[in-house]
Amino acid sequence: MQDAPAPSGGGSPLFSIVIPLDDHRGQWRQCWLGWKSQTVAAALYEIILVLPPDPMLRADIEALVGNEAHLEYSESHHDIELSALGATKARGSYLFFTESHCRPEPDVLELCVRAIADHPDWAGFSCRSIPSCHNALSEAEAAMYQSDIEFGMKRHPWLKVLDQCFVTRRDVYEQCGGLRPDFGHFAEWALAASYYARGHVVGYLKEACVHHYYIGKLDELRAFTLDFVQGEIRYLSEEQRDPGSDLLEIPAEWSELDNLDASLARAALNALVRYSLSGRGWRRPDEKLRVFLRWAAAALFGDRPARIAARLVVAHARMVLTALTVAGSDQAIARWMKRYIGSLIRLQRLDCIRRVRRGARPVAGLFGNQVVGQLGFHRMESSAGHTFCWSEPQAAVRIKSAPGRNLIRIRSPALRAPLEKIGAHFYLDGARVAASAIAIGRDSYTLNLDLPASGTAILAWSCPVLRGAGDSRRLGLSIVSIDIGPDTSEAESAVAR
Repeated sequence: MQDAPAPSGGGSPLFSIVIPLDDHRGQWRQCWLGWKSQTVAAALYEIILVLPPDPMLRADIEALVGNEAHLEYSESHHDIELSALGATKARGSYLFFTESHCRPEPDVLELCVRAIADHPDWAGFSCRSIPSCHNALSEAEAAMYQSDIEFGMKRHPWLKVLDQCFVTRRDVYEQCGGLRPDFGHFAEWALAASYYARGHVVGYLKEACVHHYYIGKLDELRAFTLDFVQGEIRYLSEEQRDPGSDLLEIPAEWSELDNLDASLARAALNALVRYSLSGRGWRRPDEKLRVFLRWAAAALFGDRPARIAARLVVAHARMVLTALTVAGSDQAIARWMKRYIGSLIRLQRLDCIRRVRRGARPVAGLFGNQVVGQLGFHRMESSAGHTFCWSEPQAAVRIKSAPGRNLIRIRSPALRAPLEKIGAHFYLDGARVAASAIAIGRDSYTLNLDLPASGTAILAWSCPVLRGAGDSRRLGLSIVSIDIGPDTSEAESAVAR
């Protein structure tokens, strides 16, 4: 090997190999021997083994390894937390994150040294993961994940951090916030987005290979997906504003979570009924009935029907997949493996979102921190120079501000008609807002309202249905923003008096 970068000053190694030892799947000895068999000089790298609180495992590793590795001890069983701890103890200029069920080829570090010299623009890179399988389920699991890995490494613009074999400059890793243990395995995605948003290039070194052992056990797959989903929902619920947060795709279950909120659904149902009783806009009774039943079901049962249906789909997929492992083709097992994991992720998201709702932290919606829930909205879009979202003809928002008199300004560009001609009715906590409390401008509704002592209330509205050309959606008001603040005029008048 020629032109190898020298170790950093003070005798520090070039690489720190960080290996969490919890999820080793019986492969940790092969992993250790693979790293001890590298073709580069031993001085170029250190091995950091991070051990969970398993006395037998600790004793076995201490007996085999001796002083040939840096041992770190943790009370955690989570490999992301173990990896994050190992990174804080590293001395190398480059971190090499891997897993204890991954066996490296002998030339991995030699190829990494060359890649560093050949690609000075790379802040990091992932190596190639080669599946190691031992049963039909592990082959289906590997096929599913390898497809995602190949897509990330070769086609996706930024999803290139693969914790099975990820090499990164240590200073860049620290600048980007590192692996966040509180986000579980979702931390890998958050870190990849942070690298990309900060302008760091992450490459793919397919010549350097590690062999990844797939376990092929449905219970372990279930635990892994749950950990990922819990981190994903925690990331969303905490409204992360770090670089890259806007790159992460919002799952449909999160976007639509308030459509299953019983109190918001009751507000939309109330708006529908009262608007209809006023003799306004429903030309099709069948459509009115469908909408009524939709909001009534959500008002009565909340998210229970969706979660029950999701649980049944998961049970069915698992039953079929288990039967296929006894007498089924590889193609059928692979197909039902994807169905099982897809349905499992949906169920876990719904369950996690339900727990978020029950917690103390409100879930902010599309319109900022003072709108802490919304129901009956389509996705954001741009048209006629505006970025907005259409509400449905019935919609509701949960708002939070100071108690007492507040001004609520709903910016709504007149895309369908002048606002005064639309005929929208507004309701605060079920009561109709008087026309005298609503000022209609060219592109906004300004409502002068009293909020209760809690400062939290539900504002709902109802208006005629708009059908766009070639658009099957039921449209209501176009909403750019909802701004809420105390009405200071009364306080100013009192001071003047």
